[in-house]
Amino acid sequence: MKKITILISITCGLLFFGSCTEEFLKPDPLSFYEPTTTFKTEPGLRAAMAFCDRHLRTYWTHYNNQNISFPIETEYMFSDLAVASKTDDGGIFVDIATRLTPTGGAQDGDQNRISYFWNETYNGIKYANTITSFIDGVEGLDEKIKNAYIGRAYFHRAYRYLTLVFQYGDVPFITKIISVPKQNYRSTKREAILKKITEDMEFATEWVPEQKDMADIGAVNKGACRMLLIKCYLATGQFQKAKDQADILIGQSGYDLMRGNFGTFYDGGETKTLPIQRNVIWDLHRPENKLIAANKETIFGMPNRGSDQESFIAFFTMRSLGPFWNSASSSFKSPDGKQAVQAYHRNQSQYKPEYDYLRAIGRGIGIFRPTYFAEKTMWYLNGKHDDGDLRHNSAVGNWFWMDSIRYNDPSSTWYGKNLLLTHPETGALLCTDTIRNWYGFPHYKLYLKDVTAEANMSSTQFNGATTGGNADWYCYRLAEAYLLRAEAKFYLGDATATNDVNEIRKRAGCTELYNSVTIGDIMDERARELFLEEWRHVELSRVSYCLALSNKPDEWGNSYSVDTYDKQGNGQAALDDAAGGSYWWQRVCKHNNYYNKGVTVQNRDYVINKHNLYWPIPNSAITANNKGVLSQNYGYDGYDPGTPKWETWQEAVEDEDKTN
Repeated sequence: MKKITILISITCGLLFFGSCTEEFLKPDPLSFYEPTTTFKTEPGLRAAMAFCDRHLRTYWTHYNNQNISFPIETEYMFSDLAVASKTDDGGIFVDIATRLTPTGGAQDGDQNRISYFWNETYNGIKYANTITSFIDGVEGLDEKIKNAYIGRAYFHRAYRYLTLVFQYGDVPFITKIISVPKQNYRSTKREAILKKITEDMEFATEWVPEQKDMADIGAVNKGACRMLLIKCYLATGQFQKAKDQADILIGQSGYDLMRGNFGTFYDGGETKTLPIQRNVIWDLHRPENKLIAANKETIFGMPNRGSDQESFIAFFTMRSLGPFWNSASSSFKSPDGKQAVQAYHRNQSQYKPEYDYLRAIGRGIGIFRPTYFAEKTMWYLNGKHDDGDLRHNSAVGNWFWMDSIRYNDPSSTWYGKNLLLTHPETGALLCTDTIRNWYGFPHYKLYLKDVTAEANMSSTQFNGATTGGNADWYCYRLAEAYLLRAEAKFYLGDATATNDVNEIRKRAGCTELYNSVTIGDIMDERARELFLEEWRHVELSRVSYCLALSNKPDEWGNSYSVDTYDKQGNGQAALDDAAGGSYWWQRVCKHNNYYNKGVTVQNRDYVINKHNLYWPIPNSAITANNKGVLSQNYGYDGYDPGTPKWETWQEAVEDEDKTN
């Protein structure tokens, strides 16, 4: 894999808007292969495609600095479902409205990964363009096989562009590897980019084979192309075509929802502390079961397993997303003043397996936490909590509540009793940092076996999947296809959208079902079903645009215009003014109990504003493009509605070879 990394990263040429000298452009046979030589054979092409596949999963798993932040968490920070919660971090990224600017706020570190998304998404486009740019030089390639490679490359490019246009809006559109520095890019309108990637995905869906006809697990297949095509059709207002493709995926492609236990049962670390009652939701989300043949629900999965340091990426879900339950500070005490919970390792004399929270739920440090909506209120339907919903069920071990933990300091008079949030006599908070230390979470999603810690009897660092373990993850599975079809039916006015949402609920064991659905009901079900699978901010942004295209109202009766939905309300308007704005804005205002609600941490207010629907185009990209002008987004310094943009993708492609 190391050889492939060098090959791809260097032969791809220039980084986007990079300032490179002529010396850098000259071939150096000691450091890389000539693209025209490498891509004369199919193995070289296959290696490049494998790198594209591997790169895709880094959006979920790539970590930075102290292994406490991965990119997809940033997607959830800009949503109705989660916020940053590392309360001892003076730079905690919660003051989004005031701090996120073209010149500041965006990072690739522990506080957020916004810069990562810009840089790595364009890198992913570059990797895909490498294949399409050099494939004609591959000798003896059958036309059918060639088109399959092109289709897979189109998938990777379209996946990245669909992300970019709903994170950043109008962006530069690049379809080839440049041979000389280019610093005169112009932004291309979102609608033009969406039109082109939709056409590309139509091609890909025709030529890329089904998974059953492929030997490689984790490579782009026809089902993955069809899923992305559905999203492209939705984003271009072709709702009937989106429904038709979902019909094929659901009814004619060999996939099926998993409705009963399957695969191998993994007991979840320490059964005496947290016994798992086997169920389909638990089995479905064991990484060891995600990519097996018996799992008929997987459309496209991302392998991430083994001891190869070059191919495996540690995924510390339990460390980053779990609550900081063993905080030794004065913020978390038992009623008699002892530290609430100790993280005993197995070699300590005080250790007892029934109190082994390290192995049962991991050593969380609460970097990101769910909102109250994600924890509690979204799990209610028809006015009551659906106790049958396995996705929010603590009785079987799928969901975990803090008061399930028991005090485990033998010197405490409360030893063995369940945690209390408040003192039983005085009513005082026993956990004063409820942002970081006290919240419920979907254990079935966060739990990953830490094989490194498991092998060390003295370890107190059970963080998630470590080298030698398994962190296979879903990119697409059939449950999302049902919800995408429901969305398409909603825009079409088809009442059977309700059936699709209820099908997902019935599989989860729900007893409360919908009688009819709004777009809000569909987005709620996505939140319940696809946590840490969907890119929540991108999906809310996409649906905001789709609502405007469809002229359908949201769940509160608001209607949106394509011309104004992302620009309603001045960027400096009062933060508590919920009027106007996009559907994304409405969801954040109504469901996120932190932003704009007066919550403060480290002297920073949790604030977000309407214009943060789109992230600012980085100033570094704007200044490096010194022979052209990129369009800045509404609400940020540098915004100019008169900035020229390419109206069509053909204009952008024609301009790619022009450097002056």
